[in-house]
Amino acid sequence: MASDTKSLLIHGAHVVRSTPCLEERLRNTPRLGQKSSGASWTKGCEGQKGSGDSAHDGAMDIRVQSGVITAVERGLSSDGAAAVEAGGLTCLPAFCDLHAHFRDPGQTQKEDLGSGSRAAVRGGYTAVNLMANTKPVISSRLQVQDVLDRAAAIDLIDVHQCASITRDMDGRTVDHLETLGHSVRIISDDGHDVMDARVMLQAMTAAARLGLTVMCHCEDTNLSGTDYRLAEDLMTHRNIELARAAGCRLHIAHVSTEGSMRAVIAAKERGQAVTCEVTPHHLALTSATSYRVNPPLRTQQDVDFLIRAVEQGWVDAIATDHAPHTADDKAAGAPGMVGLETAFGVCATALVRPGHITLARLTELMSRNPARILGLNKGCIAPGYDGDLVLVDLNTPWTVDAAAFASKGHNTPFDGRTLVGRIVMTIKAGKIVYDDTTSNQEARQ
Repeated sequence: MASDTKSLLIHGAHVVRSTPCLEERLRNTPRLGQKSSGASWTKGCEGQKGSGDSAHDGAMDIRVQSGVITAVERGLSSDGAAAVEAGGLTCLPAFCDLHAHFRDPGQTQKEDLGSGSRAAVRGGYTAVNLMANTKPVISSRLQVQDVLDRAAAIDLIDVHQCASITRDMDGRTVDHLETLGHSVRIISDDGHDVMDARVMLQAMTAAARLGLTVMCHCEDTNLSGTDYRLAEDLMTHRNIELARAAGCRLHIAHVSTEGSMRAVIAAKERGQAVTCEVTPHHLALTSATSYRVNPPLRTQQDVDFLIRAVEQGWVDAIATDHAPHTADDKAAGAPGMVGLETAFGVCATALVRPGHITLARLTELMSRNPARILGLNKGCIAPGYDGDLVLVDLNTPWTVDAAAFASKGHNTPFDGRTLVGRIVMTIKAGKIVYDDTTSNQEARQ
């Protein structure tokens, strides 16, 4: 049962916060609709791989009042607040997913706002950015508001609903962008790309004027059946150049190849307002794993290059591309996998445990940077930020059991795998929205 208290005290958790160099970079990072002042914000901290120790504050207390963090220090008194004893656990800012499909409306046999929200909090997420490729496609202000209202009534997570780049994803019409209103910050035709370069340039020009970020699924579908690598790389280059000409903010979704990441790095080096995400599965798996996702799982060389880009700060966010399917649809070849409930464990296992990055850097990728891109007051454990937190057990291994997912989708290649980094509790605005504190309690003591 979720707590409904207005004041919460987390006692004795090991707290991981943003590093000082990250804070300096973030102060120079433009929010949505702002122009970049240069190249300084486009690359992460040099030496981030080894800078995490200063971000680990040891055992601390955190007070959340009226949904906002008010104190982070040792020896806080409860003062009547509900208390969570977090000894042996690590406290991170709750995660923010830039890329998820909740299939609602129209395909609720795969997922709906309720099941997707429950999957999110079970995975440590309190905010998600939902794609527009529902049935019908989300292309109007009224459709966006319907999703936001229904998500707010569920009251587990914050939702940003993308609108489509082209009306109904028809690949041709962009006049609806003028009437979306202020609730929409990101537009995307995710699931496929806008094939007509002239139409994409029109959309990007409108986005620049309206303060919208254009999120691109980079794929030339004319080439997909022939060369998936070229299909991604070619459209990554095209979309970067079109965004450069239009002067809009660009976010490249699920980068999976060395060539596409090199194109993003080149754009960042010249100061272009480009951000990018990679998925946990493109960092942890290679094409040796037979599992259909789009973009496909890539070679070890690609994976190694993506990990180096994560280490060096070129990657802005890790996003799940949570894509639930029914068992029948998956058996029939539908691409995609669920990821909200495994993302942290996969990343802790594949990135932090081998020493590629620190836990502080993973927090930047899963919390702070996505929150900044969405314009949310989240992603940092400090007074004044939203009281969205996650308690994790970094010591007790756990085994993925897809049958136990809160998501309606059980499609994952990680089923049966042993991971480190278990979500124990998720807190949104000081309210406990997921609680698994009884699991493995003896092992943590």
